[in-house]
Amino acid sequence: MWSTMQDHPLTITSIMRYGTGVYGTSEAVTWTGDGARRRSYAEVGERAARLAGALRGLGVDDDQRVATFLWNNTEHLEAYLAVPSMGAVLHTLNIRLFPDQIVYIANHADDRIVIVDGSLIPLLAPILKRLTTVEHVIVSGEGDRAPLAGAGKTIHDYEELLAAAAPTFAWPRLDERAAAAMCYTSGTTGDPKGVVYSHRSAFLHAMSGCTANALGVSAADRVLPVVPMFHANAWGLPYQAMLAGASLVLPDRHLQAEALARLIEAERPTVAGAVPTIWADLLRYVNEHGADLSSLRLVPCGGSAVPAALMRGFDELGVRIVQAWGMTETSPLATIAHPPVGASGEEAFAARVSQGRVLAGLEARIVGDGDVVLPNDGEAVGEVQIRGPWITGAYHRDADRAKFHHGWLRTGDVGTLSPDGYLTLTDRAKDVIKSGGEWISSVELENHLMAHPDVLEAAVVGVPDDRWQERPLATVVLREGATATAETLRTHLSTRVPKWQLPERWAFIPEIPKTSVGKFSKTTLRDRHRAGNLPVEHLD
Repeated sequence: MWSTMQDHPLTITSIMRYGTGVYGTSEAVTWTGDGARRRSYAEVGERAARLAGALRGLGVDDDQRVATFLWNNTEHLEAYLAVPSMGAVLHTLNIRLFPDQIVYIANHADDRIVIVDGSLIPLLAPILKRLTTVEHVIVSGEGDRAPLAGAGKTIHDYEELLAAAAPTFAWPRLDERAAAAMCYTSGTTGDPKGVVYSHRSAFLHAMSGCTANALGVSAADRVLPVVPMFHANAWGLPYQAMLAGASLVLPDRHLQAEALARLIEAERPTVAGAVPTIWADLLRYVNEHGADLSSLRLVPCGGSAVPAALMRGFDELGVRIVQAWGMTETSPLATIAHPPVGASGEEAFAARVSQGRVLAGLEARIVGDGDVVLPNDGEAVGEVQIRGPWITGAYHRDADRAKFHHGWLRTGDVGTLSPDGYLTLTDRAKDVIKSGGEWISSVELENHLMAHPDVLEAAVVGVPDDRWQERPLATVVLREGATATAETLRTHLSTRVPKWQLPERWAFIPEIPKTSVGKFSKTTLRDRHRAGNLPVEHLD
């Protein structure tokens, strides 16, 4: 028996029409550093239509790729709506990658147009000639455009194109399984890999993210995506806000702690998402200088494990950090760590420092050696595998199937699942330390180290050892004026982990190297150690 329900596609066009129509009075705010510029969602909808018309005039049709090289601002939001809704594919280029990686990604994706912020021209211009498939560059905002000349591309002004276009656009009816957007992994090993999101996956991801068991976004919220819009679609926050009618507060390039504190005080966001390093900087600033963060009801935090000390620090300010987990391949939100009903005190906190439960619509499992599915008992440790309607099933133009197993994505993360569905990651498969045949969780050691009042940042990596094959090396950044030594930090750890897990090797450094998305770059640390470029201190 077939259903008689209407077969209406789930598309970003639907999100755009709903948000800019029903909630046309909600606003998109772009922070300028000393103020804000504002557009209603109705105005954003009209400008998205003008952008679509302008792109069509430049020859964009079908599923051609339109790249963005932009900050988190209203113009980026307009591209988020216009490009997929006209049937093209939005490709957000990560401005923080190395130039060679950007060139590889743009050419691999077959980008035809790049929309660039004027302030980012110095990053784009030196590589523009090497972007062999790009034909047009559209410049948004102020900036010296002279460096773009001579690359063989046609240069346009964003506002001039929109002014010349019609205020309406005949949005096509799209197949919900058609490509809507694409994002590349950061490529810490090998070439970056392209993940292509469908309209259906983006719609369902946004809808699930708005549920109360996830972020609970509603029209009463003001959503602040600090996480870049060029990284996994800013965790889907722009589409969630548009779907719920929540206003968007966009920080543009102003991501430093002081600037974010002023932005939060002025614009009063209620939901704000960013990686732990951003929130750690903000917490330090607030503790030293003071700031009113009371508008924030929920702070989703992910990208790397959230230190318990960071959560407790914000708890003292009345701001609740909720840990989220996911990856580019999962669109990216996959789990949210809300405590179980009725839990309080340390029981509730134990749930919060896990990765949480999978969002509605997804399934997760733990798999051991030989692809044996392990029990959800909170003790069995294996690789996390996940599947669902917004989980990628393959990489763009990549025949390698190693990451996929009978419909499941092999995440490369290692952890446990409890009987009530809480996922706890113990490490990345490539970062877990195997010492004398026993596993050591680098994440656990890092969390305990960062709970010490003298420690600002800590990253632990496995390094070769003649006797045990591998042992942990703790790299530590101390707070200004702190005097902790390797001995005192090892004593601190000795009450929290078994003796055999205590690091003998310590390196105190000015800063932990980070990837383009703010995660600790353990690959860089291992490379520095291998080259003898870390000041390693050995304890007995």
